[in-house]
Amino acid sequence: MSTNYVFVLDANKKPLAPCKAGMARSLLKAGKAKVFRRYPFSIILNKLVAEKHQDLQLKIDPGSKQTGFALVTQEGEVIWAMVLIHRGQQIKNAMLRRRNLRRGRRRRKTRYRQPRFLNRKRKKGWLPPSLMHRVLTVEAWVNKLCFLAPINSLAMELVKFDTQKVENPEISGIEYQQGTLSGYDLREYLLLKFNRKCVYCGAKDTRLEIEHTTPRSKGGSNRVSNLVIACHQCNKDKGAMDIREFLKDKPSLLERVLKQAKTPLKDAAAVNATRWKIFETLKKTELPVVTGSGAQTKYNRRRLDLPKEHWIDAACVGEVEKLTILTAQPLIVTAMGHGCRQMVQMDKYGFPRKGYKATKPVPGWKTGDIINVVKGQNIGLKGVRIKTVRSKGNFDIRHQDEILSVSRNHIQPVHRRDGYNYSF
Repeated sequence: MSTNYVFVLDANKKPLAPCKAGMARSLLKAGKAKVFRRYPFSIILNKLVAEKHQDLQLKIDPGSKQTGFALVTQEGEVIWAMVLIHRGQQIKNAMLRRRNLRRGRRRRKTRYRQPRFLNRKRKKGWLPPSLMHRVLTVEAWVNKLCFLAPINSLAMELVKFDTQKVENPEISGIEYQQGTLSGYDLREYLLLKFNRKCVYCGAKDTRLEIEHTTPRSKGGSNRVSNLVIACHQCNKDKGAMDIREFLKDKPSLLERVLKQAKTPLKDAAAVNATRWKIFETLKKTELPVVTGSGAQTKYNRRRLDLPKEHWIDAACVGEVEKLTILTAQPLIVTAMGHGCRQMVQMDKYGFPRKGYKATKPVPGWKTGDIINVVKGQNIGLKGVRIKTVRSKGNFDIRHQDEILSVSRNHIQPVHRRDGYNYSF
């Protein structure tokens, strides 16, 4: 039976063992505790507790777009889970727009000046902001959870998609060309690259096989760019034919498959670039850090017959004998940022045309605050996020896919802006 667990702090803000939601509700109703934080929901007791706290392990499954977190007890019980959605692509797009504006302005105003590329120095271990964002958000949430729960160790999946076997110093010959992707990790790489679907017919939820676009009998290699994922029937129908011959009647599909096969997986590259940085960051917490491979995680998940979810993958990291899922409602945390710090907005040509941005349109309210609507025509909406703060006092809120307008006199604050949006 699944239930929700609540973080508990004593009067000195010492983390205690998380309790069930029913127990937290009873403590709040009896006046023995107060709400400490809404997201993630935490209560603080009115007195000190000399209880021997339960040791928990925080398990992390880093990803390019999403990172899974799971709190697991020593008995293998998953009592709390979270999925953190990164905004690395938004950061990259914003930096590209800034670069284009600066280059356009430079061409118009200083056409004589040559671009300079050799006057920039980067520290050792530097990562682009879109990748460093993933490291910093994971670090921030590890620190938050260590403050709220009695965590005594960390576990992280050191997933890797290597195209060459660089860890074996005695590697030679054809083994160097095959690398670790020639085995189990190669299949995982291709499944992720082609969205776990047959590239020819789009079949899902069936056994998929590794297939050569150019057959070995016609000079094809085992390079990743020559491999795709296909269902058994399509693989059998294609046989030893070249993909151009097999898809000669479907030119659009042929073009798409060839383009996708030769395109490297950007998400895998992002995970490769950040995994060791995250590992070094976790070691700074001075907690024991255990690592596990992606193949081990998948083996544990399939052995325990668990569905494919980021937070479940996190719970399966490392050596796992058994798992009992006590929560089925992970907290979905979406990184939203803290807004644009640019004081004067630019038009599409790069000129300041939109005027200065007001610092505080309405004192006490900011974009990103989470509120409840307690009056007006939208009464009853809970946990909605303020999208726009206007000086007149009418705010835009986002409810599902709709943008609604509410008065500041009709709303009640629930959680002040911290750069994230929360949902279940």
